[in-house]
Amino acid sequence: MTPTTSEAEDHLNRVLGLPSLVLFGLVYMVPLTVFTTYGIVTQTTGGRVPLAYVVTLAAMVFTARSYARMSAAYPVAGSAYTYAQKSFGAPIGFLGGWSLLLDYLFLPMINYLVIGIYLEQALPAVPAWVWVVASIALVTVLNIIGIVSVNRTNFVIIAAQTIFIVVFVVLSVVTVTKAGSLDLAAPFRGDGTAPGAGPIFAGAAVLCLSFLGFDAVSTLSEEAKDPKRSVPRAIMIATLASGLIFIVLSYLSQLVFPSNKFADVDSGSLDVVSAAGGKFLVVFFTSAYVAGALGSALTSQASVARILYAMGRDGILPRPVFGKLSHKYLTPIYAILVVSAVSLLAVVIQLETLASLISFGALMAFSAVNLSVIKHYFLDHRERSGGAVINNLVLPLIGFALTVWLWTSLSATALIIGMCWLAVGFVWLLGVTRGFTRPTPVMDMKE
Repeated sequence: MTPTTSEAEDHLNRVLGLPSLVLFGLVYMVPLTVFTTYGIVTQTTGGRVPLAYVVTLAAMVFTARSYARMSAAYPVAGSAYTYAQKSFGAPIGFLGGWSLLLDYLFLPMINYLVIGIYLEQALPAVPAWVWVVASIALVTVLNIIGIVSVNRTNFVIIAAQTIFIVVFVVLSVVTVTKAGSLDLAAPFRGDGTAPGAGPIFAGAAVLCLSFLGFDAVSTLSEEAKDPKRSVPRAIMIATLASGLIFIVLSYLSQLVFPSNKFADVDSGSLDVVSAAGGKFLVVFFTSAYVAGALGSALTSQASVARILYAMGRDGILPRPVFGKLSHKYLTPIYAILVVSAVSLLAVVIQLETLASLISFGALMAFSAVNLSVIKHYFLDHRERSGGAVINNLVLPLIGFALTVWLWTSLSATALIIGMCWLAVGFVWLLGVTRGFTRPTPVMDMKE
């Protein structure tokens, strides 16, 4: 039976299979994102970026598993917002979604920012803001057209990055081999400028933004063909694959360029790439990196628009703006435009501040999802027999502890701004519920 107009407005198209979902997560995380904050984290950790990535991956594996379990329980759009809402109630769900908005609203922005940084260095005659605005316009159009156009673009972008990674690895190995005797443990031991475990966790906290792709996969549950099976599997595959890529690339980078003194810390990766392959590789890297950032902007804007759509569909955000789908493209057009407007801040914000803020929002949401597993499976459904205690209590509790540890390792500036963001969300919730005298709007869970 052909769906009516009202039905079409309430449902997203189910067109994505497991390969497309994994690809979405990988492109969202951008395999080359290891270079986004490479200079910053190298200085923070004292030359131990691979070790910081190992710590981050360990925390993310536990959290990704919690996302996978909750996505199977609630295969609809909304991600951490949905999971916290259904497990702890609508008010907590809103605050979970609000914290998630912090990193999702800013993740497209960081991609536009680095696009401006690298293209301005490649073509100094064109200012960075021009590249930022042009990128926002292109991504907005592609997202309005629909998720299928985004998926097709992803194949081209991931191919370019894959080719660069292969070339970079080969040239790095050649460079390291020619250098003679090297301390292969140096990237894990560091250069002595930032001793102790504290700097490692501080760097790992910033690197959390690299792993937001598995979270993004869960926001496409209403567009997956078999969400209860494909989404959980895609989450775990994308997390492990990207983590291994990040560790290998950062390890080789620190062998090739064993220093934390960069010409410009924001674009410190250019020093690494130049040391590995000279001018040719710098040009290749810039092209592949900008393409990857553009792909991440495409997928991240698609994800946050769908979170805004889910919250608008509830009425927790203005429904006429955020809860509407385009009749022609069946995409949340107004939510997409709002994300584009916010992304214009990329013209003025600093890279280090933006990276820390994204990680703050991510870690808050990750903590909520780990607790949601305990609440949903262990407490509400009482699945406590045998190995269920491990699956439903111990593992998510470990994930929660690790995310809290990373959260407290962020800079004071990120913590202050992040807490202010949560305070604004709480005030908004008070206004919507008239001081909790009215029920918080709840998402319609029908698919």
